[in-house]
Amino acid sequence: MEYNRLVWASRRGMLELDLVLQPFLENHYAALDAADKERFCNLLEEEDQDLFLWFMRRGDPEDPDLRHIVQVIRDHTGIQPDA
Repeated sequence: MEYNRLVWASRRGMLELDLVLQPFLENHYAALDAADKERFCNLLEEEDQDLFLWFMRRGDPEDPDLRHIVQVIRDHTGIQPDA
């Protein structure tokens, strides 16, 4: 997916997701390897409710590729587990 489409797809309309996805795309996406870039594209096809739960650490994706990219995003954005 071309970068401009990724920018558009990262704008979810839910503030919590926008605060995670847009900075990750701007600051870390370019450094990802090809497999992680594809995982990110696939992640953007998921439902907002699922993304919210995953990024807020209230669950993890069942798919191992999605679970991997969610963890990469969590690590780069500093999302910490609830105490």
